[in-house]
Parts: sequence; structure tokens; C-alpha cells
Amino acid sequence: MTALAAALALTVTGCGSSDGEQQPTRTLTVSAAASLTDVYDGLKPRFEQANPGTTVVFNFGGSDTLSQQVVQGAPADVLATASTRTMQTAQQAGRIAGEPVTYATNRLQIAVQPGNPKQVTGLPSLVGPQVTESVCAPAVPCGAATEAAERAAGVTLDPVSEEQDVRSVLQRVQTRNVDAGLVYVTDVRAAGGQVQGVDFPEATAPGAAQNYLVGAVVGGQADLADAWIRFVTGPQGDAALQQAGFTLR
Repeated sequence: MTALAAALALTVTGCGSSDGEQQPTRTLTVSAAASLTDVYDGLKPRFEQANPGTTVVFNFGGSDTLSQQVVQGAPADVLATASTRTMQTAQQAGRIAGEPVTYATNRLQIAVQPGNPKQVTGLPSLVGPQVTESVCAPAVPCGAATEAAERAAGVTLDPVSEEQDVRSVLQRVQTRNVDAGLVYVTDVRAAGGQVQGVDFPEATAPGAAQNYLVGAVVGGQADLADAWIRFVTGPQGDAALQQAGFTLR
């Protein structure tokens, strides 16, 4: 066996048994907020390369739904939410091991069609029949953030739909089902020019900006969960988050 072949064999077998059998692969299940989709998808191959024999499987969705799934015993090793409140739901049920890590924040933007044909300038310009908009449901972090922004602006929106996660709101704008949608800055950036983002001052009002937390789920694979948490809150995770438009904590 050449030196190269031997090195490759060691990479494949890892810490296999002495009789040369390949070490069984392990699957890390991560339940994560939909707004983390692009960042986590990008980090997955790098984590798997750094942890041979490990496959990362994601369950993306609304943070409220994910935390409830964890509380009800759905299999997961890691929970990553887009708000403190939804992480606390799992914590208070005794489903998070230790203290979760708060590692990033995100803020709202109004996603509109490229060129902003409806001339949306802020939340007040969404009020009335001239603009149709979609928002997240109140139980979802982006929905709670939207309500906080509405209160700060002194307006009440009348959306045509309330979605269960922020990517569903973004999709409605991308497919031109609505004129505008309340999403995160990171979602607008991830759309790659399919939508345009409109900033508005109330996005920084109390309760409108959202914290992102990640924690290990009780009963999961603690060593792999801790490895993922260290990875996404370490230098490679920080760089990916900043590139996506998140603000680091």
C-alpha cells in the first residue's frame, strides 16, 4: 500500500476496530430556524470534513414549531432558534442541556419586488389596499418582531397571509403573490437579487431585533452537539454569519 493509499484508508476508517472494519457513521440532527438555512447549509460540508464519519441532517422551520417539537420529544441533537423566547420554551421543559449560546442577531427588512414598483418606503406605506403584504405568524420570532415594529411605528398592518416561517414569507414575494413581505436582512441577501430590501427605523425598536441561540438537546449525542455548537460559534461560523448579514454577539 502506498503512503497516499494508507493515509486515505486511515481517513475512511477513523478509529475503527482492530480487525479493519469501518467505523459506523453517525448522524447529527440539527433543528434550526428557517432564516439559518443558507448559513448552516454552507457550514455542513466543512463540519463533516472536520468530523469524518459524521453526517449532518437539518430540520429547518419556524422556531416556535421546532421548540415545541423538541419539548414533545422529537429526535434532535441541537436546537437553534431565532429568538430567546422560543429557546426558553425548550429550556423550561428541561430539554436543553446547560446554557444555550447567544451568538448572533438579525433585524427586519421589507422585501419588495426589484425596482420597488409600489414605492414602499416604510411600514406606513404598507397600510391600505394599494400594497399587499405577507408577514410571519405572531408565534414565530419574525412575527413577534413585526408586531414590535408595528407598535413602534404606530401602525397596524392587514397582511394577506401569516406564514409559519420567514422563508415562506420571502417565497410569496419572490413568486409575486404579494407586493411586500416582512423578513430579515439575511433573507433579502439570500434571495440574490430576486427581491429588494427596504430599511425602516422601527426595525431596531425594542423587541424587533432578534437574538439567535443554539443549544444541545437533552438525550441527544452530546459530543457531536457540542462540536457543532463550537463550530458555528467559532471563527468559521462567525465568518459565514457575517457574510450572510447577521450581526455577531
